This record gives sequence, C-alpha cells and structure tokens, in this order.
Amino acid sequence: MGEVIRLGISSCLLGNNVRYDGSTTWDRFLTDTLGQFVEYVPVCPEVECGLGVPRESLRQVGDPDAPRLVTTKTGKDYTYLMVSWALTRVKELERESLCGFIFKEGSPSSGMERVKVYNEKGVAIKKGVGMFARAFMEHFPLLPVEEDGRLHDVTLRENFIERIFALKRWRDLLTHKVSLGNVVSFYTTHKLLILSHSTKHYEMMGRLVAQGKKVSLKELYSRFEVLLMEALKLLATPKKHANVLQHMMGYFKTQLSKDEKQELLDIINEYRQELLPLIVPITLINHYVRKYGEPYLSQQYYLKPHPLELQLRNHV
Repeated sequence: MGEVIRLGISSCLLGNNVRYDGSTTWDRFLTDTLGQFVEYVPVCPEVECGLGVPRESLRQVGDPDAPRLVTTKTGKDYTYLMVSWALTRVKELERESLCGFIFKEGSPSSGMERVKVYNEKGVAIKKGVGMFARAFMEHFPLLPVEEDGRLHDVTLRENFIERIFALKRWRDLLTHKVSLGNVVSFYTTHKLLILSHSTKHYEMMGRLVAQGKKVSLKELYSRFEVLLMEALKLLATPKKHANVLQHMMGYFKTQLSKDEKQELLDIINEYRQELLPLIVPITLINHYVRKYGEPYLSQQYYLKPHPLELQLRNHV
C-alpha cells in the first residue's frame, strides 16, 4: 500500500477528555490494536462548534428526521450552530482522504443510528442519527462507517476493517495511470473477496469489467467503486464463505489426495456449522497455496484482506 489508511473518529474514543462532563470513552482496541495500522483524524462536533468542556449535556428533540439539538436542562437550542458547522466540516474533511469514520454510539451529534430523540412528553425513541454523523454520511455516501458499540460485534468489526483496507487498495490504484487494465487487475485479485459478500455484485462487476471498452474510463472507475463498496457492505456469512472455500478447493483437485480432500471438506463443513472459526480453513488453504504454488489463489485478497495481527478471522 501507499500512505497509511486515514480514518475519521470521534475524539473521545481516542482517550481525549472532550465529553460534556470532561470524561472520555477511550477504546483500547481502536488505539492500541487497530491504531497500529491506521492514522486517526479526531473530530469532536460539540467542542469544534464552540461549546466548552465541561458543558451542559445535549439531546435531540422533535421529529427524528429533522430534530432539534437542545441542552437537557435549560433547553438552549444549538441546532443551527451544529448543522452549519457540520456542513462546513465535512467539506474540510475532503482534504483528509479518509477511508472511513468511527462514530461515538448514542451521541446526539455523532451517533450513527438509534440515537435517542425525545418527543414533547419527554419520551425517547431510538430512531435518530447524530447531526454531524448524518451530514458526514450524506456527504460521503460510499465511505465505510461504524460506531464503537457495533464494533464490539466481531462480524461487524471484521466487515468494517475489511472494507477500509479494500478501499485503500482501490485508492492506491487511482494514483496510477487510469486504464482498463488496472481495473481488470484489481477485480481479478478481489474476485473471491467480492463473491464472499455478494454473488449479485460479483456478476455485475464482472460484466462491467468485460464491457469496459464500451464506457469512458471515468464512468468505469466510478461505477466500479460504487459496486465495490456496495458489495463489501453486505455481510459475509458462514454459508457464503463456505461456498467460496469450496470453490477454492477445486483448484487443488489434481494435487490433493483423497484423504486431504476429505479433511479440507470436513473442516469447511465444520466452519459452515460455526463449530470452527474462519481462520482454520483459511490457514489450511493458504498452506496448499504455498505448497503447490497456485498462482491465481496466491493473488487473492480473500486470503489476506487485512493484517493477520488483527486476528479478525480468529473469531468469525
């Protein structure tokens, strides 16, 4: 890869004391583990729009689709301040070449989903979106986004990190000479990764690349990026992974003994039943790829979508 992956992040998750009460919500996985492989661009909407620390807490009230942002005790309205700041800030973030954003769960400014919105009776429903988070997602619709709470789910964590690494590889491609050949090469090395998420997108992207000469390179790149990020956003399930693993097994039909084939098939089936983590069949297939020098599979990012040190496939 080229330069380091850059991620936007709610500042409090890095251990910065910027919350309304001067506290933090430091997430050690994000700083100590993922932080080894990414560079963070911290954002605290409430502090950056001019509110101090400590400060009166805020909440959303009214219509979940168009809420107001007010202080919890005095009812002071900061809606215009926050919205106008957010619209300016997302434009500034265009310069940061972000590959994604990690939001603070439940925050009235930064929550990605299920933010509390209070009605006129003071009853909360979890149907809101943080005001800055909404502006960010509308401005960068293709960027991977998650929030700290959801990242405790191992499947969502692996999916998000897989997406940011794939997007970075695509971004690195964009720094080279624009050509159909580069898109073909990227698709070829990502085929099985895409297939593990969506057969539909795998086929659509295959047709797009095959007909690449019929559209402008600008349109090809644009449509390919949309399909890539749409596909990878769809969760890969044990069933989808098992189908890809069995497909890969076919590349060794002349090299493996009958017992080796049965062992690999048994391991894949045990993974499909969620009796084993994904890393087990992946490790065995990687062994055969190296042993027999299988050229096509050796190039597949499905076998190495993110750093092994993150141990993401040890738990899915």
